[in-house]
Amino acid sequence: MADANGFVEALKKAARDEWEALKPVSIYFGEVVSKKPLKINVEQKMILGEQQLILTRNVTDYMAPVTVQWETQTGMLTDGTTAAYPAHVHGLEGQKNFLMHSALETGDTVILLRQQAGQKFVVLDRIGGVT
Repeated sequence: MADANGFVEALKKAARDEWEALKPVSIYFGEVVSKKPLKINVEQKMILGEQQLILTRNVTDYMAPVTVQWETQTGMLTDGTTAAYPAHVHGLEGQKNFLMHSALETGDTVILLRQQAGQKFVVLDRIGGVT
């Protein structure tokens, strides 16, 4: 009878494992515990390293073209003193490239997707405000 119980338990485990493998994705939450090298503690159960993470643009620094239409200020500084350069005003317009600072920081809470039956996790975004 003990062999039959063991066999039934083995079948149940195989069925559970197969069910887990069929899930297309699983959602997890984690916290960045190290910026360099990047490490994320997932639900207090496991630490993921850089090799296991796929980062979206939402969680990396990146360059982005931005359209601007500005005018410079006169030679007056915000504290009321005069700048070292002569007073002048000129326009600044067109498309410029700006560095967007979106890289993960230690302490950020993130949402991740685990690839189907895989060891890779896609870091979608932060949860909450920008740090």
